[in-house]
Amino acid sequence: MTTGQEVDDLSPLEEQIKAVMRSIYDPEIPVPIWDLGLIYGWTIQGAGEDQGSDVTVQMTLTAPNCPAAETLPVEVEQGVNALEGVRHVVIDLVFIPTYSMEMMSDEARLTLGFM
Repeated sequence: MTTGQEVDDLSPLEEQIKAVMRSIYDPEIPVPIWDLGLIYGWTIQGAGEDQGSDVTVQMTLTAPNCPAAETLPVEVEQGVNALEGVRHVVIDLVFIPTYSMEMMSDEARLTLGFM
């Protein structure tokens, strides 16, 4: 599994997945979900070059009762599913480990005034 912290050696598809995550914003916080630390990782299973790959994205929300619980997972699924080479996307919404502000990037902390 590739995690949000492992960004040095990404495949072209993983770079595209990361770009999708950087383009989706939490509706209540003006920061991409990637920088908020809501993406815990993903797995890619190849189904053959012509058929595309299956992608499972492991993500969380800032809180289990987050108002964006209905929209953010759908946005992630649709964004990744639109990538060339992706056959099927599954969103694995998890709450362990529990989300904390330490998961935010320095950029997100700066944007939100925590630095």
